[in-house]
Amino acid sequence: MKILTLYYSYGGNTKRIAGRIQKAVGGDIACIETVTPYEGDYNSVVDQGQREVNRGFCPRIKLLAVNVQDYDVIVLGTPVWWYTFAPAVHTFLTQQDLSGKTVYPFATNGGWIGHTFADIEKSCKGAGVKEGMNIRFDEDVLRTSEAEIDAWIQKIAK
Repeated sequence: MKILTLYYSYGGNTKRIAGRIQKAVGGDIACIETVTPYEGDYNSVVDQGQREVNRGFCPRIKLLAVNVQDYDVIVLGTPVWWYTFAPAVHTFLTQQDLSGKTVYPFATNGGWIGHTFADIEKSCKGAGVKEGMNIRFDEDVLRTSEAEIDAWIQKIAK
């Protein structure tokens, strides 16, 4: 069973959790990156993100350093942007066929997960989407207990 931990991270929290997961379960790790990075202060990016989510915008993303089709299990991480996955993850999910794969989603957020996991499941047609992990932060301070995160990670390693 080949595992890929794949994530998009704007502020670094999702990257931090992705690294923790990959260290625990092994396999490879890759980052989804937009061709044009978000710029400006936090509030400007939040406003831009809201506009993009509201219109279903899919920003161009860079080619991944891995071939997703080579993996059986995808651990997919995203920050929550306006109650759903980040636009860069939206682009990834519209470009990739994850049929036959097992997907373990995790989402980092400040407390409002919204419909993120339902949206991921809907976008992963033909994949087995497992229970997601909601990981809360207050800015860069982890609020979800490490024990909860580790218990969820153990479900992947089985």
